Amino acid sequence: MIVSPAKHPSLLQNALSALKLPDLQKRLQFVAFAFMIYALGSHIPVPGIDTARIESFFQQGAGAGAFFGLLNMFTGGALRKFSIFALGVIPYINGSIMIQLLTSAIPQLEQLRKEGEWGRRKLARYTRWATLASAVLQGWGFLHLFIYSGAVPETLTFLQKARIVLSTTAGTAFLMWLGELITNKGIGQGISLIIFAGIVMRLPAELFSVLYNAFQGGVPAENVILLFTFFFLTLVFIVFVQQSQRRIPVTYTRRVVGNRIGKVSSYLPVPVNIGGVIPIIFALAVVSFPLTILNFLPAAIKVPFLNLEIQDIRNGLQAYFTPGGGPIGLILYGIVVIAFTYFYAAVVFRSDELSDNLRKHGGVIPGIRPGSQTTEYIDRVATRITFAGAVFLAIIAVLEFLVPKWTQIREFELVGGTSILIAVSVALETMKQLEAQFLLRQYETFIK
Repeated sequence: MIVSPAKHPSLLQNALSALKLPDLQKRLQFVAFAFMIYALGSHIPVPGIDTARIESFFQQGAGAGAFFGLLNMFTGGALRKFSIFALGVIPYINGSIMIQLLTSAIPQLEQLRKEGEWGRRKLARYTRWATLASAVLQGWGFLHLFIYSGAVPETLTFLQKARIVLSTTAGTAFLMWLGELITNKGIGQGISLIIFAGIVMRLPAELFSVLYNAFQGGVPAENVILLFTFFFLTLVFIVFVQQSQRRIPVTYTRRVVGNRIGKVSSYLPVPVNIGGVIPIIFALAVVSFPLTILNFLPAAIKVPFLNLEIQDIRNGLQAYFTPGGGPIGLILYGIVVIAFTYFYAAVVFRSDELSDNLRKHGGVIPGIRPGSQTTEYIDRVATRITFAGAVFLAIIAVLEFLVPKWTQIREFELVGGTSILIAVSVALETMKQLEAQFLLRQYETFIK
């Protein structure tokens, strides 16, 4: 049985009540101050870069594609300005995913993950080093990509290039440090909140652009109404699915109830969207990669055995095999999203560990024997529920390209796709943490 968010009507109420607590107000003030620093840094350009030429790159050619749009979204628009925060927290995301995958493949890292707090600190240190290495590689890659595309002059010396890469790497390191401060001194997960801030900071400008064009007659009023209708329906859909879960009943046979030992009934929640937004990122990177590479090759090069030029292949991919090109590309994109959802869910959802934890704490699933049968049952339930989550992510991913076509409005990027999914997910998680802090203080008051 899938349980909808209607079972938790007090989430918003408790979160709002938590905002009245003085210590939580201080935490929120720190988060707001961190957001101000992030917004300021997003407008400080890297030395030696003509930002107008970078802007031109993003308005036409390869920079106008879906993949670069996604990267720019993750940086809060800083990549388009090529500021010191141009890479944003993308290297941290890459480093985290890399360490997660290596943890599943390398027994020594897997053992570290089970070592408790000490092991988690060790893995966090490896993630930081992986983040810095990824930042250097991505900074160097973006710089040369802009050079090849003409957005940055080819006359830069090696020292000038090194200074630019060092500036963007330092920006990422600063954001990583700022995210950890938000986690420790603020509310919520710091890195997620930084991504959330980057998305939300663009909302007023995009909203103003849509309304201004509507008042000037550039966009029909019915299209604007349709746009915001899609926005509202997508928002409700995402909140419903993100809060939904499959509850597996569990009975604990050795729990203390009052002054005696008895049975306690509980449940094991399996979220519908296990993979989060990561499968969409993987899928968009995969389907956009061939076209992105071809965009930086000379158009007149002949391809052996095909008797075609690079421009012909590029046009064919753009028209038929990219998400924004046509029905085939959208269907292919949706299938890739579903495939990556299953892959990532298999990496992050460990049914064997859940089964082992249940056994250690005396928990059993009614009608299922502990051990391998419990593992197989949990895995079977997770596989089924992942299908619903995969279809959900595929719909959200495809809407990112369908809504602009249906409404003929391309300025408001928060409708559909990864932007609204990330924003809603982070907002819900932060509200849950506020609720938890509020309930914790209620219990502390009761004990005193």
